[in-house]
Amino acid sequence: MKKERRLVFLAFAVVMVFGVAVYFRLWSVDYRMSSDEAQLLRREFDLANREAMDESADWRRMYDQEVERASMCIKELNNTKKRMMEENGANSYLNKRLELLQKENMDLLERVETLMQELEGEKLKCN
Repeated sequence: MKKERRLVFLAFAVVMVFGVAVYFRLWSVDYRMSSDEAQLLRREFDLANREAMDESADWRRMYDQEVERASMCIKELNNTKKRMMEENGANSYLNKRLELLQKENMDLLERVETLMQELEGEKLKCN
């Protein structure tokens, strides 16, 4: 009976060792597959990340160009407004000066008219 128990125990131990060996073998195969899949996923993620970074850089570049164009337009608009204000100021000054000169011209024409009348009167006195 002891021999049979030992034999059964030994057989059970051998089966256990083979079972553990098979389990470790399956685990290592699965682990290699998992690590290969992980590396593949990592590569795909890195590629997607690089593509996203490139796209982000493109969008940033386009944004910077639009900001530059907008700032140039604003600068040009401000310069145009400034020039228009200066021209309006100059035009306003010229308009006021023109009005003064026209009034002065009218006064001078009236003065010439009165002087012509005085001259006519003096001519009539002389004749």
